[in-house]
Amino acid sequence: MIASPLPDLVGRHRECAALDDLLVGLRQGGSRVLVVRGEAGIGKSVLLQYLATQASGVKVTWAQGIEADMELPYASLHQLCAPFLDELEELPEPQRDALRVAFGMAAGDPPDRFLVGLAVLTLLTRASETRPVLVLVDDAQWLDQVSLQTLEFVARRLLAEAVAMAFAVRDPEGQAALNGLPALRIGGLDTAPAGELLEAAVGGRLEKRVRDRFVAEMDGNPLALLEFSRGRSAAELAYGLDSSRHPSVEGPVASRVERDFASRLGSLPAATRTLLLIAAAEPVGDACLLVRAAAFLKITPQAAPAKAAGLIEFGESVRFRHPLVRSAVYHGAEPEERRAVHRALAEATDPVLDPDRRAWHAAQAADGPDEEVAAGLEQAADRARQRGGIAAEAVLLERAVEVTPDPRPRGRRALAAAEAHFSAAAPGRATELATVAELYPLSALDRARLARLRARILFARSRSDEAAPLLLEAAAQFTAAGSPLARETYLEAISATIFAGRVHGPTGARAAAIAARRSGAPPSGSKAADLLLDGVAALLADGYETGVPALRGALELLAHEELDTREATMRWLLLVPVALEAFIHYAWDLHAWDTLSSRAVRLARDIGALGALPPALIYAGGVHIHYGDFAEAARMIGEADALAAATGHAPHKYATLVLAAWRGEADVAAGIIEEARDQAEQRGEVSLLGAMGYIQGVLFNGLARYEEAMEAARTGIEHDGFNFTGLSLVEHVEAATRCGELDRARASLARLVELTRAADSGWARGAGARSQALLADGDEADRLYRTAIEEFRRGSVTVEVARTHLLYGEWLRRSNRRSPAREHLRTAHEMFDGMRAHAFAERARRELLATGEHVRAREDKPASALTPQESQVATLAADGMTNAKIGAELFISPHTVEWHLRKVYTKLGINSRRALPGALASTPATDTMDQGKVPAG
Repeated sequence: MIASPLPDLVGRHRECAALDDLLVGLRQGGSRVLVVRGEAGIGKSVLLQYLATQASGVKVTWAQGIEADMELPYASLHQLCAPFLDELEELPEPQRDALRVAFGMAAGDPPDRFLVGLAVLTLLTRASETRPVLVLVDDAQWLDQVSLQTLEFVARRLLAEAVAMAFAVRDPEGQAALNGLPALRIGGLDTAPAGELLEAAVGGRLEKRVRDRFVAEMDGNPLALLEFSRGRSAAELAYGLDSSRHPSVEGPVASRVERDFASRLGSLPAATRTLLLIAAAEPVGDACLLVRAAAFLKITPQAAPAKAAGLIEFGESVRFRHPLVRSAVYHGAEPEERRAVHRALAEATDPVLDPDRRAWHAAQAADGPDEEVAAGLEQAADRARQRGGIAAEAVLLERAVEVTPDPRPRGRRALAAAEAHFSAAAPGRATELATVAELYPLSALDRARLARLRARILFARSRSDEAAPLLLEAAAQFTAAGSPLARETYLEAISATIFAGRVHGPTGARAAAIAARRSGAPPSGSKAADLLLDGVAALLADGYETGVPALRGALELLAHEELDTREATMRWLLLVPVALEAFIHYAWDLHAWDTLSSRAVRLARDIGALGALPPALIYAGGVHIHYGDFAEAARMIGEADALAAATGHAPHKYATLVLAAWRGEADVAAGIIEEARDQAEQRGEVSLLGAMGYIQGVLFNGLARYEEAMEAARTGIEHDGFNFTGLSLVEHVEAATRCGELDRARASLARLVELTRAADSGWARGAGARSQALLADGDEADRLYRTAIEEFRRGSVTVEVARTHLLYGEWLRRSNRRSPAREHLRTAHEMFDGMRAHAFAERARRELLATGEHVRAREDKPASALTPQESQVATLAADGMTNAKIGAELFISPHTVEWHLRKVYTKLGINSRRALPGALASTPATDTMDQGKVPAG
């Protein structure tokens, strides 16, 4: 309970109680996150101050967002982490290097911002080992974008660390910031406490109707009540305000308070007003810098009048009483006054120690085009990019465009700004800057870059095939300019058509492949990428017999090509989805699928590319589905979804659907399938509709709902996209034969045989043999089923081995060969039951019952099941990894690893790591995952 709240916290008992609960949980060793939301002046900053004053025995660190601050990448994060940087050398090397580059302490490849986030999480966790850590962030909506994104990532990864984070966010400006985190919304004070606060401020009682009128006009806003009553007596308020020194009460409360602050400036000496304007334009709060800038303007700093007016506090650092004071000072000045102050700050800022802020001030001081200023901003943008600050790079380049005098460099910089905005996930602003770039002369290479950017923006907004022709045009322009980007862009065009689901037609993947083949584009600089393009182009343009061997020629390089830089690794990660789709759906090569997806996961983890890690995990999870290891697949899909949530990306529902289909979970799949169909139709992503056909084919075949399976698989075939056609054909043959639609089954079989002939893999030969067996009789059928089992085993496609045993057993039973039927059905049931492929297992069980053999269905005990995150932590621990290494592997802190292990020990009934390997062998994993969730504040 609160014994004596701060004076400004009158009427805030509910809010203080919530903050007290946060501290209680923190002192007990648990993580807490809370976002305090409300309008300007409502008391958010005071509540954070209350939290700080109550945090005895806790390390407190602050960060302050400032509206006028430039987009210096990681500036606010550096401010927040400064007290803990003596622990920097104790971080794992990749995290340490990422943080040093981000903070400008070392040179290196631009770090992934999520790796920086993991480094901050580790840094805070280490700091919390001696005392709990409380992170306070005021005006979070004004942090530089990458700092805010990083802190949000950290907040979403907190689970078992003695770290709490509290953010104050001003609405409506910050409505989009930190969504989904636990929130405490602050409204105006109720009438009684607001009146109490007003009377305390004026030092006397007010008539109730007068008091209530002012409370109503101020909407119970504490800052408004305090500032409007400052220097006024109860009598003045009761008999009428002095209109000569009181601003209008019309408009939003924040605007009225800001006008009140502005009204106090007029009575200050000119030198004091200039001093305040320097402080308002300089976001760091460096008192020495302020004095140097004042000297450049030839004014003597006179701070006392501003302090007496309650506007600012001077000490080692300079701090305004409220952000609205800063806003009133800065926006109330004339443009020439602001430019003069920025000019003085540019002169006063060290060009070696702080070149970026100097460049920004110089740009703000410019009153017209200035190439020297523009060049300085361009250099600052390049440094921002090197630190991983893409959003900052975009802002700096955009300002450089505004002050560039000559048309050619202005067009070039506008294009660079547009590309940076697109990379920073701001396609709207990217479109505007691309339009600006078009107005100026561009080189042939820049025109190609612009064309590709336009196509990428279109593709990001809609997966339709409209982007492919634009990408092909850009690739042709790159080719004409002799650029190595040409082949990469042709691959992008083919990828766009893959998503759109078109192989044939004037804008299909085949047309893109033919254009790439005929282009004569120069080498890209990556032999693996060039071989991949050659293989995919041959596959689409020449057919399976030529394309599959050409594709296999790229596998060795894709699997082993040395990647010397982070940029090279990222380019490889962008290639892999196209390669995987080709190897899965045309080479039918599970080994290649495993090799490439495992390397993608490893590389993404090694460089901390959390944006690329979820799709890599999804592909790797697909491998394990086909290996029959559904538990491992669930762990990977769960980690991918948790990482996607923590990094602000949409979850990969396709993988969840595939797993649900193989498990026979119709209820789980139904809602996701419907949502996925709607999204696919809205975005023109026809390939997703094809995938839905295959997925529902598996689901309904497992459930023995063959008519539905036949119809679903038919839609997968008719979409005739780059992927899923072959897998849909397999489902269609089975469903059609079960429905007695033998002509349809034979037609699909003919296409399947053509598609798999060139693959010459165990998977392909097994799929062909089993599908032929379904339409065969007697000894021929018997031979084909046995061949299919052998080939699927050779290809390690365990789910299909089990499924072939089931189909073979069903055929044998219908042929009145009960004894061998039982053998195959029993094998199928045991395999599917062990996988938790419930529908297929039940189908095998019913067939066994029909042979006269009684089989009891498995009954898992949910209480003992591990979540995917717990299972993954336990598996790595069983392999001998330390908590620190497991944390680095899974992008969580060592404390969270230990928290998960304690839960694992309890669930498995063990008390040491030594017992983990044996205990894990028989433990199922659930589909839920607590990684990435944020505890309630």
